Amino acid sequence: MSTSRASSSGPSTPATSALTALGIAFVAHPYEHRDTATDYGAEAAAALGVSDDRVLKTLMVEADGALVVAVVPVSRRLDLKALATEVGAEKAVLAAPALAERRTGYVVGGISPLGQRTAATTVIDASCASFTTVFVSGGRRGFDVEIAPDDLVRAVNGRYAAVARD
Repeated sequence: MSTSRASSSGPSTPATSALTALGIAFVAHPYEHRDTATDYGAEAAAALGVSDDRVLKTLMVEADGALVVAVVPVSRRLDLKALATEVGAEKAVLAAPALAERRTGYVVGGISPLGQRTAATTVIDASCASFTTVFVSGGRRGFDVEIAPDDLVRAVNGRYAAVARD
């Protein structure tokens, strides 16, 4: 995979700026977002013609009061109990959308694990490691970046753990 500069094939966002600054290879994938879409991950998978196991959603979670980023395939659900255990918390709940937007600097449906306004512990579902590349939001609705899973882990200073369920 060759490095793609956001200016040549997609918008420049904090996510693409972070990847470029780290020297991490990625491919920009803009697509047409429909304002009527409510399942942003499914929309991205269909628009990009990619398995929904390889397209990842970014979820903000409150774990004992601390914000945690969970990244899981759009084909699966986040296991809040597994995530809480992974981060040493007793309880985890999805963060309110307004809080997620404020802390990340992105809007719901375009929240990227990359280039967030406030850094948080990031856990990426272990199933993602089996793919050569995965797709995550590039920081806007209608824009994903394709990246090697290990590069994603490195870029967000995250870790893999089994935190998704069917």
